[in-house]
Amino acid sequence: MRGRLGAILAELRSHAPFTVFGAVTGVLAMLLFVRASSETSHRLFQVFHPSHVVLSAIVTASLFRLHERKTGFLVVLVVGYIGAIGTATLSDCVLPYFGESILGVAVPTHAAEHARPATPGEIDEHDSAPGPRIHLGFIEDWYSVNPAALLGILIAWFWPQTKFPHAGHILISTWASSFHMLMNTHRELSPMLLLGSFVVLFIAVWLPCCFSDIVFPMFFVRSPHLHLEHHHHHDAREEVQA
Repeated sequence: MRGRLGAILAELRSHAPFTVFGAVTGVLAMLLFVRASSETSHRLFQVFHPSHVVLSAIVTASLFRLHERKTGFLVVLVVGYIGAIGTATLSDCVLPYFGESILGVAVPTHAAEHARPATPGEIDEHDSAPGPRIHLGFIEDWYSVNPAALLGILIAWFWPQTKFPHAGHILISTWASSFHMLMNTHRELSPMLLLGSFVVLFIAVWLPCCFSDIVFPMFFVRSPHLHLEHHHHHDAREEVQA
């Protein structure tokens, strides 16, 4: 147990620098699309969130399959789906939503209300006042998100590997979280809000993605001989260099 916990903590430390880089690109994406409508941000979210789900499913199902080679497809399907959908939803939707609420970016200033016309998604149809809105992809965009999870699991079943997807996983997850935040952002992105957004993006990506790629599959691995550190430390160095 102690060895397993130590390996997990080592993985979290080793992936933190790359996650910082990912969070920086997320903030840059927010600056680049800050004038875009909520509808445009939603469409971009619909691109990056399912892509995140595919990569998360590949890594989660692959790591589990590489350690449990005799396990049947149904078990791999369940582990991959729960790991991918649950973690991607937490990373891209739930944590950004709480970040938006804490930062207050979803409540427009009086000047902003008159300076910019309302766009689709800015005001919840059930509320008379603007407010943060959580967008659950696997429910609202079920037709693209759930098939994306199945695609990732099928790839992992026939070609289990963890090297490339984790680097892409971090970046694409960050961008999906960024556009979820932009869907609800009604304020000018001041330096303090950008700093807060950076912190939100880092937390939203670092813990859930590492949990999905590393911790979650290990709950189901019966073998006491885990080669977690060998696989991912080697892969992370190659990914950054690439």
